Amino acid sequence: MPLFFLLDENLPARVFRAIQRHNESEALALDAVCVGQFSDLPLSSDDGTVLRWADREGRILITEDKSTMPSHLEEHLLAGRHSPGVFLVRQGTPIPALIEFLVLAAHASEPAEWENRIEYIP
Repeated sequence: MPLFFLLDENLPARVFRAIQRHNESEALALDAVCVGQFSDLPLSSDDGTVLRWADREGRILITEDKSTMPSHLEEHLLAGRHSPGVFLVRQGTPIPALIEFLVLAAHASEPAEWENRIEYIP
């Protein structure tokens, strides 16, 4: 079962455009949406709202927010909530390497492998 992703608004827009280009030309598509695409997840949503939305929709959050997201995920889990997971993109990661990781994760792993944890990528 492929993974589903939610791109945090702190990621550059070029990441989402790269995913769209990948999906146009490759057989192993990525199912990714962005914060701000939905009325119940507008731009400037706080981390707690983003984590609850990702949980409800079964989407792994992809973010560069290393300053607050780890602590917010910890609070989220301590409150008895669940997370499909968080992929924390290291600063300076080339977009092709990020796309390659996402394709591999989405099509060669199971959602349970990422639940309730942060994975620093790549």
